Amino acid sequence: MNSDAAKPCCSPRSERTVLTEPSPVPTAASAAHQDMIAIPGGTFLMGTDYASGFPQDGEGPVRAVTLDDFRIDRTPVTNARFAAFISATGFRTEAERFGWSFVFWSHIPRARYQELVEDTVVAAPWWCKVPGATWNAPEGPGSSIHTRMDHPVVHVSWNDAAAYAAWAGLRLPTEAEWECAARGGLLQKLYPWGDKLRPDGEHRCNIWQGEFPRVDTAEDGFAGTCPVEAFPPNPFGLYSVTGNTWEWCADWFSNGTDPMNQRANGREHLTGPTTGTTRVMKGGSFLCHKSYCNRYRVAARTSNTPDSSASNVSFRCAC
Repeated sequence: MNSDAAKPCCSPRSERTVLTEPSPVPTAASAAHQDMIAIPGGTFLMGTDYASGFPQDGEGPVRAVTLDDFRIDRTPVTNARFAAFISATGFRTEAERFGWSFVFWSHIPRARYQELVEDTVVAAPWWCKVPGATWNAPEGPGSSIHTRMDHPVVHVSWNDAAAYAAWAGLRLPTEAEWECAARGGLLQKLYPWGDKLRPDGEHRCNIWQGEFPRVDTAEDGFAGTCPVEAFPPNPFGLYSVTGNTWEWCADWFSNGTDPMNQRANGREHLTGPTTGTTRVMKGGSFLCHKSYCNRYRVAARTSNTPDSSASNVSFRCAC
């Protein structure tokens, strides 16, 4: 189901049949992204040699990467912003067109579990295939985003995210841009605020507490997604770059063993391989836990196929 580069707790792979007639997306100027952060160009140290990382993910080696100035969304795209996109274009996400998406097991109403769950991922049975699970019905039929308009939109594939970005006159960030922005100018720190996950005992992000995957104590205040501004921003002013939801990047994924991988020191405008089968995701999600997947570190990375969607995957835009 999933390669070694992505434990299925991160985001299950859909393995869907390719649709030959994707929904058309009108290109339109959008005022939805006036609130972007300007990131100054320059050279930063990307990646990590962190001993407790995942070698198969290709987190290292640390290398110098030079970027031009760019702008990036202050927060992930919210349900409110995505709803405006849907209203303006009539776009149908891949989860809607395929008819299902993956939902974490404990977020499905217990009384309706047998009714809603069609199948589970063999390697990670906590991921459930739920017919009717979409961006505006995150737990399947009967659920709603009515009280979650300031949460990141979920159940969006890479293809959906790219379509939204094109409509907004923007694009998805490269992995290098995403990591540079997420680091907030700090040098080789594990998290956007430093090296301690909970400085002075304070929760700084929305991740799993308890025993994964059975018990989430929600000590940080949330089980599942949370508002995009629920925790303090990083030094650049970006919110929710750690935990909450994974975020799609523009790049094709490589773990460093691919001869097409581009990782030379000083490389400018790094965009990764020119082809691939999966796209990079960064940031971790509310399901990340040190016992199983500590990919809520800034340099951590995983990937998924461009048509995959789940209840812990979102995105932000850049330009």
